[in-house]
Amino acid sequence: MAFTTPLSQSQLYSNNNTIIKSIPTRIQASINLRNNPSFGNKLWGNRNCNLVQRRGGLRATVITATAAAEKQKKRYPGEGKGFVEEMRFVAMKLHTKDQAKEGEKEPQGQPLGRWEPTVQGYIQFLVDSKCVYDTLESIVDKAAVPSYAEFRNTGLERAGALAKDLEWFKEKGHAIPEPSNSGLSYSQYLEDLSVKDPQAFLCHFYNVYFAHTAGGRMIGKKVAEMILDKKDLEFYKWDGELPQLLQNVREKLNAVAESWSREEKNHCLEETEKSFKYSGELLRLILT
Repeated sequence: MAFTTPLSQSQLYSNNNTIIKSIPTRIQASINLRNNPSFGNKLWGNRNCNLVQRRGGLRATVITATAAAEKQKKRYPGEGKGFVEEMRFVAMKLHTKDQAKEGEKEPQGQPLGRWEPTVQGYIQFLVDSKCVYDTLESIVDKAAVPSYAEFRNTGLERAGALAKDLEWFKEKGHAIPEPSNSGLSYSQYLEDLSVKDPQAFLCHFYNVYFAHTAGGRMIGKKVAEMILDKKDLEFYKWDGELPQLLQNVREKLNAVAESWSREEKNHCLEETEKSFKYSGELLRLILT
């Protein structure tokens, strides 16, 4: 709040024409008396100046300095709606311009409409995805960090659904491969993060689960139309209303992030690009 109460002459001066310490410390810090010539001229200049002008000069300077200090507090996009909105904003910026209206990246590679997926490549994608989801679900189940326990049994879990899909492919006579380096390296990275860097881990948790409910479903539908006779895999089905399941997890993530410092929140946001990198490597398996 700006210091606007008029000052008496006894408040304004002390023995060496300096402002006495009764002015709040935070206002003293906002004003550099020695390095502000205009302020000094108004306050210590012509002694024929009337006191009202001097008071006005002090008040205006204090208000200006206080307003400037308040502007220094940076507001992050989405901050007013909760930390999940901040994560969503950063993630959207990393989309390409043809993927989302908020996207800023230039498109790389073939657009989805020109993909030429293979059944075996898609199976490899599902195998590696299951490897990653197995890891995520194991981490929150063990909850080495207490806050992870909040994300047990959210209804977004995918490992069980993927197991059913892979069994269906097996029954159709397709060979089910072992996870490739893409899935194994991502899983190991998540394990490491979960122990030493919970903010970064929850960035991946958010992006993996939420991306699958949006762009992931779009990709799944397109691939099914192209090579699976429109087979609706369990990977793209959820028990319960998906919007409500997502909202429940948003609220949990927001609640956990409330205890984080601004630096920890920024660190979480900075991990988004790595999340996209690992997820992109999994998606490219569809084309192999």
